[in-house]
Amino acid sequence: MPKLKTKSSTKRRFRLTASGKVRANPAGRRHFLRRRPKKMKRQSRGTMILSDADARIVKSYMPYN
Repeated sequence: MPKLKTKSSTKRRFRLTASGKVRANPAGRRHFLRRRPKKMKRQSRGTMILSDADARIVKSYMPYN
């Protein structure tokens, strides 16, 4: 049986926590920040844990993690 490949974009964008949850960076922090609310910019610092539905999709792209 051949090995399964990991999607290259998921290698760069997602990490797994020790308990198996998927950690990601929030979207919307690259440009046009002057028109975004201060609350949104503040809350999108750091990383976030993906919801269960999204995490299931991302985990299917990372077969060996």
